[in-house]
Amino acid sequence: MRYRLLGSTQALGPDGSPVAVGGPRLRALLTVLALRAGRAVPVAALVDEVWAAEPPADAPGALQALVGRLRRALGAGVIASVDGGYRLSADPDDVDVFRFERLVGEGAGALADGDATKAAALLDDALALWGGEPLADLPDRTAEAARWKARRLDALRTRTAAALALGRAEQVLPELGALCDTHPLDEPLQALRLRALRDAGRAAEALAAYDGVRRLLADRLGTDPGPELRALHEELLRGPGPPPDRAPEPPGTGRDPRRPGTTRGPRRPGNLRARLTSFVGREADIDALRGDLARARLVTLLGPGGAGKTRLSQEAAEVVAENLPDGVWLAELAPVEDPADVPETLLTALGARETVLRGAGAEEMRALSERHGEDPVVRLVEHCAGRRMLIILDNCEHVVESAARLADELLARCPDLRILATSREPLGVPGESLRPVEPLPEPVALRLLAERGAAASPGFTVDDDPEAAAEICRRLDGLPLAIELAAARLRLLTPRQIADRLDDRFRLLTSGARTVLPRQQTLRAVVDWSWGLLDAAERTVLRRLSVFAGGCDLPAAEAVCATADGAYDVADVLGSLVDRSLVVAAPSPLSDAGMRYRLLETVAEYAGERLDEAGDRTGAERAHLTHYREVARTTDPELRGHGQHAAVERLETEYENVRTALRHAVAAEDEQEALCLVLSLSWYWQIRGLRMETRNWSRDVTALGPDPFAPPHVPAPPLYEPCTAAPPPMLPEVLREARRGAHLLRLSCMDLDMDDWQTPEAEEKLRGIRTVYRPGLPQTCRTPGNLWFFAVLLGGDPDLLRVTLDETVAACRVLGYRWELAAALQTRANLLANRGDWAGDARRDADEALRGFEELGDMWGIAEALSARGESHEQRGEFALAAADFEAAAEYSARIGAQAQVAVLKARLGSALMETEDFARGEAMLREILDNSGRTITGEALPAARLFLISGLGRARRIAEAREQLALLRDEFSLIGYGVFDSFVLGIESWIATLDGRPAQGLAMAAEALAGSRESLARIIAPQGAAVHLWIAAFAMASLDDGARAEDAARLLAAAARELPPGHSSNATERDIRGSAERLARAALGTARYEAAYAEGAGLSVEDAVVLCTGP
Repeated sequence: MRYRLLGSTQALGPDGSPVAVGGPRLRALLTVLALRAGRAVPVAALVDEVWAAEPPADAPGALQALVGRLRRALGAGVIASVDGGYRLSADPDDVDVFRFERLVGEGAGALADGDATKAAALLDDALALWGGEPLADLPDRTAEAARWKARRLDALRTRTAAALALGRAEQVLPELGALCDTHPLDEPLQALRLRALRDAGRAAEALAAYDGVRRLLADRLGTDPGPELRALHEELLRGPGPPPDRAPEPPGTGRDPRRPGTTRGPRRPGNLRARLTSFVGREADIDALRGDLARARLVTLLGPGGAGKTRLSQEAAEVVAENLPDGVWLAELAPVEDPADVPETLLTALGARETVLRGAGAEEMRALSERHGEDPVVRLVEHCAGRRMLIILDNCEHVVESAARLADELLARCPDLRILATSREPLGVPGESLRPVEPLPEPVALRLLAERGAAASPGFTVDDDPEAAAEICRRLDGLPLAIELAAARLRLLTPRQIADRLDDRFRLLTSGARTVLPRQQTLRAVVDWSWGLLDAAERTVLRRLSVFAGGCDLPAAEAVCATADGAYDVADVLGSLVDRSLVVAAPSPLSDAGMRYRLLETVAEYAGERLDEAGDRTGAERAHLTHYREVARTTDPELRGHGQHAAVERLETEYENVRTALRHAVAAEDEQEALCLVLSLSWYWQIRGLRMETRNWSRDVTALGPDPFAPPHVPAPPLYEPCTAAPPPMLPEVLREARRGAHLLRLSCMDLDMDDWQTPEAEEKLRGIRTVYRPGLPQTCRTPGNLWFFAVLLGGDPDLLRVTLDETVAACRVLGYRWELAAALQTRANLLANRGDWAGDARRDADEALRGFEELGDMWGIAEALSARGESHEQRGEFALAAADFEAAAEYSARIGAQAQVAVLKARLGSALMETEDFARGEAMLREILDNSGRTITGEALPAARLFLISGLGRARRIAEAREQLALLRDEFSLIGYGVFDSFVLGIESWIATLDGRPAQGLAMAAEALAGSRESLARIIAPQGAAVHLWIAAFAMASLDDGARAEDAARLLAAAARELPPGHSSNATERDIRGSAERLARAALGTARYEAAYAEGAGLSVEDAVVLCTGP
């Protein structure tokens, strides 16, 4: 077997085919072992490298489980257990990094011996082993990966030297040039490049390249070139003859560095200067510009300041220059203060101030002077009329009208002329083709940061802190200038320090190159330049747009940015700001919602500062709050019917704005606005599974007012309209009910703060809720009032719980509440499915709820009703029918993006399938949920899926896997405080321990689980719990000491039969446990003794059973 670490970690079988290794932890473990192939690796070292700074609580146990999984993937003999650790049974040459190192060493030796052909072949084989980022699956790989990258660079240098020795200078120049651009301060590489240029007969280019390297070393490091480069320079100055295997090239020709293998003629006219830094990315933009310039004679690059328009224009111009015999000419308009000076500036750039006069006789000079005077436009037309050339008008935005007139005149009178303009707004000339310059995508932005960062701080790579590097690029909007300014700061700060300081980016990013224009030396100057070009209305709108989060649509912009006197039309001003590249416009993701507008983060921060300076923040934030409160309030009712999907999408699109509005309301201690927003968002949070949002915001908002459930407890009067039926201000009783609703929302998230709800004060509050409300109130039919059900549930009174459910259903029928009736029936169906001792039909309730939700068009409700019906099928042992309902429910949930609900339903589906002949599919589904843990799936689906999987593994007697899953369950969900959940987990642990040959430990856990099953909440939610735990305890007892306690096991089985609720249909796990316990007891006792002991257990109470389990 062979192993690849130069890229994503892979294991390859004897035939070379990949072997499925598994998830990231397994790949990390394999990486660590492979880096020490054939050697023992201590457990501590493995834990440290696999988990880095976040080892699990039981690190050795977790590592053992990982090793077990890796052995199953690779083969039992591949990983050997040794004293204190593990060893990968492999030779170093089976691992690509060591094979790479061997081949590189042999190649370097062959080159030193004068065998360049052998060296090139060996080094090609070595470099072919690289498939990506080295050690990509190692959590803390920075130092080790850097070492292998350095070795690869050594190999590339040696391979290039071999190619030069073989006379292949021309072929290696493109790759060598790219390497030098990536590593501009690497003198050995630069020396190879000079040698290649010399051997290719391009001595002049080699001299120019040396001069560039000399300046770069002086600017960046304050040093001169080393001896090797200086010696090469002297050799080039002496002008050696051509290499012996190549005839001298004709004078005036050379190789085109942009087109390897081609020749170019004498240097074309033009004034483009050589760029001193590499050009990163934008390949697609250059290809697009080539096509634009072929189709249109005026192309304008549009983008915000710092987007890289100037550099892109020059790089694109170089590409098309071969088709322009009269060259490419750059006119820099940024220094121009008077728009009338634009033609003169272009004349100067073209070197054409006297072009016409030099070519005319004395009479012509007088005639031209009389006819044209000193009009620079006429001179430009005379100069350009007969030429095929490209003019770059750079930075037109502050002189846009003058630039537009000049472009229009020249294009009309010079048929072979093309103009490429850069500007923050269009020129507005007929025939103009606009090409937006978008921010750099993250991978390209990271490359730019890496290159400029390495130049500023040798040795820097983005791999040192990839998260901080990505944050820098993202928060700087992918703007090249801002990223380069950030890279310059790497001389003083780490990437994390820079990222943490970007909230004050205008003070931080002030270290631009001294040779660029002042407005490009700091980030503030870049934006100041654009701000200075705006009129009063544009400045007002831009300032107020800074309060939006995540953009806005036109109605929102008009609501927030308009003035009371209507001094300007917001839509017109927005259009102007879009034209000036200060506002980004894009189609809204919502259908028929028009365009959406947003500010780049840098512009937003600048505009926010200007908003504060103008003293207008309070007014803007209040307008923003009012608008988005109404968005939430009016959208909430649509979440319960045919408009549900569109309503979810709207709130999802506007969610950052709505959260910002809520944050402003809480910060301003505006209780009524905050209550209105929280109540309006509560059902959206439920649909989207955003329980942390519910918990956090309800906690913050309830702190703004008094506790409505504190003594004295005044019964709530009936309220027939939701508290959000009208915007604030609220009537007094509506306000009191709104407060109650916010407190109930917090109660619904009690599992996230279990410690807070296990105090005497919390018990008093729950009693207060049960006193203030009574079954059948109209507000308890609706959300969030119906959440008082939790207080009833936690009270442990099953009779009150049943009355509450029944009267809620009855009240909904009387009041004509259609959606509320369907929801109440679905809730009752869930309870009835688990309570075979209650009168009623869970399936009938679920079917009626399903019909109600279908009539209303509520997909979330349809999914919940199908789920309730699925549970009723499960309780009857109809698992195929249950699976069909859960699968259909998951499809409905997926349609509205309710991913948390989808995950729960898929967990239920997986469990149901494992009860059928489709066990393998069910297991795969549960593992898929667990594999996505923490990424797309969170919440209650994870512990449920793990419990269901453990049950299936136990039935399949795959005990090691079950034990591993139990450890993960305890590790991941140690903070869950539900007694009923803990009781379930203890019971499962007891069963697995007994199956694993540890019945004494299993019996102790079963006793604890059995005691927990007597809690009032456990008896309501899982009335079968006591019987199940008695079965488990009986199984553990029967397994002790060759059946020494088999009689006690039989007594427990009898007690379990008495405790089992009427109508309960056992699932496969329960049947397995009960059957195993009975078989063991009967085998140990014989029929007669078993029957006698069983009869004795008929009167055994659960409390006595606990004592029996804990006794000798």
